[in-house]
Amino acid sequence: MKYFSTRGGNELLSFEETVLTGLAPDGGLYIPETIPQLPENWQTEWANHSFVELSVEVLSLYISRDEISKAQLRALVEKSYSTFRHPDVTPLRKLNNKVFVLELFHGPTFAFKDVALQLLGNLFEFFLTRRNAKKAAYEKQESLTVVGATSGDTGSAAIYGLRNKADISIFILHPKGRVSPIQEAQMTTVTDSNVHNLAVKGTFDDCQDIVKALFADREFNATHHLGAINSINWARILAQTVYYFLSYFHLRRQLSSTLQPSELADVKIQYVVPTGNFGDILAGYYAKRMGLPMGQLVVATNSNDILARFWKSGAYEKVDSSTPPVGASAPAAGSSDGAQTHIGGVKETLSPAMDILVSSNFERLLWYLAFEGLEKSHSATRREASKTVNTWMHSVKQDGRVQVPIKVLELARRDFVAERTSDEQTLETIRSYFLGDPSYVVDPHTAVGLHAAEVVAGQNDASTVQVVLSTAHPAKFSEAVTRALEGAAGFDFEKDVLPVEFRGLLEKERRVIDVEAPKIELVKKVIEQFAINVEPPAAAPSV
Repeated sequence: MKYFSTRGGNELLSFEETVLTGLAPDGGLYIPETIPQLPENWQTEWANHSFVELSVEVLSLYISRDEISKAQLRALVEKSYSTFRHPDVTPLRKLNNKVFVLELFHGPTFAFKDVALQLLGNLFEFFLTRRNAKKAAYEKQESLTVVGATSGDTGSAAIYGLRNKADISIFILHPKGRVSPIQEAQMTTVTDSNVHNLAVKGTFDDCQDIVKALFADREFNATHHLGAINSINWARILAQTVYYFLSYFHLRRQLSSTLQPSELADVKIQYVVPTGNFGDILAGYYAKRMGLPMGQLVVATNSNDILARFWKSGAYEKVDSSTPPVGASAPAAGSSDGAQTHIGGVKETLSPAMDILVSSNFERLLWYLAFEGLEKSHSATRREASKTVNTWMHSVKQDGRVQVPIKVLELARRDFVAERTSDEQTLETIRSYFLGDPSYVVDPHTAVGLHAAEVVAGQNDASTVQVVLSTAHPAKFSEAVTRALEGAAGFDFEKDVLPVEFRGLLEKERRVIDVEAPKIELVKKVIEQFAINVEPPAAAPSV
């Protein structure tokens, strides 16, 4: 299996090269040359697999055994998921006969991104160790400078995946004051010498733009050997496809106890995904393209609804051009969004990990939509699709928007539907599920997904069952949860929600570097000062 850029398509990389490169030099994202189909008997042979066993099977479809043997892959996977608190890694929780929650927060940082980043950290280490083992004693050892932007969960998950790993430095940029206190503490209280947190005065999109610009700077990239941990890195998307398969088998197993075989055969699964950067739901799209049975995927956004607006109109635009600019008119009565702060077009919401202006991974989906919308030979079509995506993304960067053809929008609507949730609806949803039977406490991002599921459910047929992806533990967003449940009988945050691992976290020693403006040169200075640059232990022998 080889990989190419969504904007180029000519250079083909191995899996190792793709993982270590992260973002393509032309600014595109790497995708597989083909999407493999599932083995003929996968539904019977994989039915009782554990998460680790499913990971090995799914990842093997994308990774040549010449690069990583099956035994090596299994060792990497076992090591990655040994840190999770639940034996199923991503367990499925039943809320009622029609709604199930896929809990993705049982990793070391209590967020779904642990699933991918524990594996990615071990892949980085595996590839570096193997490369350095082949070098002579006098040759310079390879190192990796990992840079990433976070709106909250990615940073801590990446740090916990890479802390104290040899020959790897990690620099995480987060928007200062715009992540939850627990998220900030999880990142900044890690004091390993190879971990560096940068608090940037700006938005998440500012941080993400800086990261992309660093990768686009060929000289800087070559000097520091940059590696990507954001979901622009293909390995993250690949790792996340696995829990769609696990949930499929677990759901069918749970339903089989209440449904007749004929009824079970008619069940349609609809995945509902709280979506910011589009990586988590894109993993579901790949699973569907591989052959996993499912209906439309539901894109659940908060008030930063660039994706929900796209599925309504086909316009992918940073700012909603159909409404007056912020401050042009008073908000509608009862609108919770009217009180939200806007910084550079981004609204601050109760679900901050989704406070994103542009969804990076959406470019991968656009490539497949462009490809499918063309009618030429395969090789010519791939080049044309890449050229089309390059043009579209250039328009987004230069003009803040692009309007895709109606045929492309229709293809997008075939596999996806999108819904938007306000802060007010988020709070109402948290409260309703806590007061429900069974009582269930959810974080605000999961609440966005649950609200979207309720809206879409009215359009589903009777045989559809929804699986809502729960992306974070509610304790990570104590302010929103406490606000939603204030005055609710029987609610005690410390007793009902707070994990023992979070107790005293806010009082721990911190290491953080303030960056006073979202400028690439300021970030470069920090990286140049602290990045590991491994020197050869001895001079080359004379000849």
